[in-house]
Amino acid sequence: MNIFRLAGDMMHLLSIVVLLLKIHTTKSCAGISLKTQELYALVFTTRYMDIFTSYISHYNTVMKLVFLASSFSILWYMRAHKVVRQTYNRDQDTFRHYLLVLGALALALLLHHKFTVREVLWTFSLYLEAVAILPQLVLLQRTQNIDNLTGNYVFFLGTYRGLYLLNWIYRYLTEHHYLRWITWISGLVQTALYADFFYYYIRSWKKNEKLQLPS
Repeated sequence: MNIFRLAGDMMHLLSIVVLLLKIHTTKSCAGISLKTQELYALVFTTRYMDIFTSYISHYNTVMKLVFLASSFSILWYMRAHKVVRQTYNRDQDTFRHYLLVLGALALALLLHHKFTVREVLWTFSLYLEAVAILPQLVLLQRTQNIDNLTGNYVFFLGTYRGLYLLNWIYRYLTEHHYLRWITWISGLVQTALYADFFYYYIRSWKKNEKLQLPS
């Protein structure tokens, strides 16, 4: 494992910690898209179905369990917690995320490395993760109410993907026959979706202003 991969994993983990911290301490999920969280839970579930059948390393297994447990914990907070669920922006979180699921599934059935159940589900998770942030970004544009923890959550999530791009470049330059076109293209699409958010996040940080996205 290289430093870019490790840093990316830690940034991904940090984004989840920040989100759980926001929800647990403030007892509020205002500004957080349940649609995006449902998509991420589906991403991790389909990607890590091999958790009990394939062992890569202790680190790999622990990270899989952490991402699965944290994703479903967030869903529980937003759907079942008697206080938190009342703060959910239901009227504004209306992105038709099922279209993203259907699109990712169709694409995975058409474009995959090998036509097996595990491989198709893995590819589906890559395509879905690439666009899973869309409901969250749309919600932030609609609400115009972006607190520091929510902004940091999205920023850390985007940074994780950017570090993974560096990880792929490093592996391509140092490993023979390292080609992962589906992974690379999905990652590029996902990173590109954060570009606008990154611009306004950094601008607000430099000017010490409240983060706002154009509607």
